[in-house]
Amino acid sequence: MSGGNAVSARRTEGRGEALREGLAAVSYPTIGHFLEDGFVDPAVRSLLDGVKVAGPAVTVRIADCDAYAMNRALLELYPGAVLVVDMSGDHRHAPVGAVTAAAAAAQGAAGVVVDGVATDILELRATGLPVFARGTSCLTTKRVRSGGSAVNVPVQCGGIRVRPGDWVLADDNGVIVLSPQAAAEVLGRALASDAAEPALLARIAAGEPLESVLAI
Repeated sequence: MSGGNAVSARRTEGRGEALREGLAAVSYPTIGHFLEDGFVDPAVRSLLDGVKVAGPAVTVRIADCDAYAMNRALLELYPGAVLVVDMSGDHRHAPVGAVTAAAAAAQGAAGVVVDGVATDILELRATGLPVFARGTSCLTTKRVRSGGSAVNVPVQCGGIRVRPGDWVLADDNGVIVLSPQAAAEVLGRALASDAAEPALLARIAAGEPLESVLAI
């Protein structure tokens, strides 16, 4: 790599890390004050309590209960990534369980988001890996292969289009998916709003008349 390219790569990496740190710090519901798009169906919820995830998406589309597709996706994970699983409308077969979660954690994944169900809930909780899903099931994917499955392609998750590299923000409140540009654009406003909130809460707690505190 030439000197100029190396400098450019370091700058890009630095901007990405700064964005990650900012997104990890912001309150995700605050983003909902400013944006209307990118919010995953609220039926996709955290299976663990007290989690917060911010990371770029690695995606997989699973068709026809294809368990091998999930294995291929696991090999594509890297530290800090969030695995987003499109089940092609199948909300009965679980693609994520104890082994899957352990493998994702071993790859350094920040979390897993499934537009479907998961299994092995006790084992999932024991790993501590944040998993977001529509619920749980004992019915799982199978050792079959499908030509309709694909890894690191645009997918659908809870009504939202997710592209590899999109930022996935998820906590106990829900899941948001934003392009890197959209995430960078909203971050400053959201952080400023978060910074102003404690003073508003203090004024309310002090008994200040609400008409002087709230925007009406």
